[in-house]
Amino acid sequence: MKLGYELTIEQKQQLSMTPELIQAIKILQLSNMDLFDYVQNELLENPILEEAHHDGDAEQSPVEIDIRDRIAEDDYDDGNDRQWENHSDREEYTFEQFTSAEQTLQDYLTEQLNFSRLTGRDRQICSFIIEGIDENGYLTLSMEEITTMMDTDEETVERILGYVHQMDPTGVGARSLAECLEIQLASRGELTDELEYIIENMLNDVADNRLSKIARAVGIRCEEVQQAVDLIRSLEPKPGRQFANSGESTRYVIPDIIVEKIDGEYVVSSNDSSIPRLMVSSYYKKLSGAAKQDADLNNYLTSRFNSAMWLIRSIEQRKQTIMNVAAAIVHYQEDFFEKGEKFIRTLTLKQIAEELGVHESTVSRAINGKYMQSPRGVYELKYFFSSGVPVAGGAGGLSSNSVKSIIREIVDGEDPKKPYSDQDMVALLKEKGIEISRRTVAKYREGMGILSSSKRRRY
Repeated sequence: MKLGYELTIEQKQQLSMTPELIQAIKILQLSNMDLFDYVQNELLENPILEEAHHDGDAEQSPVEIDIRDRIAEDDYDDGNDRQWENHSDREEYTFEQFTSAEQTLQDYLTEQLNFSRLTGRDRQICSFIIEGIDENGYLTLSMEEITTMMDTDEETVERILGYVHQMDPTGVGARSLAECLEIQLASRGELTDELEYIIENMLNDVADNRLSKIARAVGIRCEEVQQAVDLIRSLEPKPGRQFANSGESTRYVIPDIIVEKIDGEYVVSSNDSSIPRLMVSSYYKKLSGAAKQDADLNNYLTSRFNSAMWLIRSIEQRKQTIMNVAAAIVHYQEDFFEKGEKFIRTLTLKQIAEELGVHESTVSRAINGKYMQSPRGVYELKYFFSSGVPVAGGAGGLSSNSVKSIIREIVDGEDPKKPYSDQDMVALLKEKGIEISRRTVAKYREGMGILSSSKRRRY
């Protein structure tokens, strides 16, 4: 065997991920809101790009623009370069001026404190207590901590804490779940000795629906216990969760696809309202003379132009890919749009990929975080992809989402005094030709937030 170094020439194929291809893949998997942020950042970084604000701009298809031809037009001046001039006499508005900050629980309680009759030291102690309430509405400070930090006595703290308990939302400032529930019942004038005993000693039994045990302990009938438990379950265990948490905000869904039924057919369209329309800025046509004489400037403009054109093409390709995937989904799931959730079919990424002639990863990126607005509501595109459950005499099986819908119907139609167990539902599904195990039924039921039969039972 000969060992040594030598130079050889060989030919091989390999896929290189260029920066442009990486950008196109990234843009495809972005949601509408994330794409809007991405485009805004590109508008700041690339001076060649600008947003088309009216139809006249939009008529100039930026994809067909050749920057070398445009730059050659030295005498062209449409006044767009003056957009950079500062007009001090013009009243400027920003989006931030018309948005409101979300109110936190502490903000709401402090607002009530400002209109209260508390003054001086009592007001300071109350403000300190409010700062010690977490996002769920519970007091996280102990009595010892409050008395020590505020240099006061426990009787004063209890008195002011009682004032906090009268604030809205009812139950705020409680030190435990039991106290929170009791405050709410007391404010409604519905706190009885029986309810107080159940709340303080048998909340776990309430959660597990052990009504017979509660009836024996309290000495009342099961029907009365049922009413008491229903009342307890109607209370708010986390009175502060209706307010915004610190540093968090509501994230809204903007559908990428709109499906409408027109003349008996489902028409798929793209929702482009939230994505700025881009074009090449005419301002840089004025740099044509300098670009001819300055190689660095010419290279810079060419690089920025190529980047702008690739971004525009990538956004257009993203739009078309999502449109194609959505159209294929609507074609496969037409029974769902016509008849409802029970008729959703099994669908895999491979089926859509083969129909469109693309890779499965492309379909995966196209549906990730994308939403469809349809006559039946707004759905994430992922919703339409689910595995199948065997059906007697059926081809391809039944979608797991369809099975969940059937389980929901069974639970809604059951006798609350004799609810169906998981095994009972297996038998009922088998009668419909659906072969499914008890463990799978339990998994679907828990996924939908449906309690077990013992906890669903009512007296």
